[in-house]
Amino acid sequence: MVGITNKIMLAEIRRQQQLSQSIVDGQTSISTGITLNKPSDDALAWVQVSDIGRAQAQQSAWQTNVSYGTTRAGNAETNLEEINNLMTRAQELVTSARNGALNDTSAAAIAEELKTIRTTVGELLNQKDYQGVSVFDDGQSVLVPVSRGLNLAVVGTKQEISENIDVNGTSMSLDDILGKAIDAVEGGNDTDLASSLDAIQIGQNRVVVERAKQGVRADRLDVIGTRLTDVDINLSERRDTLESADLTTVISNVKAQLLQLEAAQSAFARINQQTLFDLIS
Repeated sequence: MVGITNKIMLAEIRRQQQLSQSIVDGQTSISTGITLNKPSDDALAWVQVSDIGRAQAQQSAWQTNVSYGTTRAGNAETNLEEINNLMTRAQELVTSARNGALNDTSAAAIAEELKTIRTTVGELLNQKDYQGVSVFDDGQSVLVPVSRGLNLAVVGTKQEISENIDVNGTSMSLDDILGKAIDAVEGGNDTDLASSLDAIQIGQNRVVVERAKQGVRADRLDVIGTRLTDVDINLSERRDTLESADLTTVISNVKAQLLQLEAAQSAFARINQQTLFDLIS
């Protein structure tokens, strides 16, 4: 009889411990707004939340890549726009140099400014950001994963922008074109100046085309970024639906459990005050 009584008491202690833990869980749900804290709360919902969590982690990685790509695309657009402006200025300078009344001092000044433009264009093409990453890729565009099965080239290459430019049947680079303009200004020959002006215009056309291509890359990144944001919102809403607590129901349950625990503890205390003979009589 004593053994039976001890088992009953131990069982009651365990029941009260479980009830206390359930109250703690309920209070945690009230404070956090989350009711799904462990698999036993709802096995199916737990599996779904786990799947959503993995999807959100992948989405986050893609969004980080899109943000990285957008930054690089923006830097590339800025540099291309500046190169375009410099090529426009080079045209203005060579056109001025074709003035027959231009004196040696003015010609020298124009040549010096063209040399500065040539240097600046080279710097813009080879510039690196604060992380040491080149604004333009070298040789081949780096593909950035931005979605399942989708990798994008977010910037063009230096070679695409500045090399293998067909100038009336001759392959030239932007550096070659500007070098030719400097030589023409210093030489003062109008035929050479006219030829160099034509070359600058052709070189600028290449820059304009690459600027347009870069704009397309940036727009595509924006579209993908918006789509990823929409997907992330949907995942978050679905996860909230699975995890979030119905506060009205949880508060009601916690109140009822508190009353049960209080009554059980009161009864248990009264039982423990009885003698062994009281329990077995």
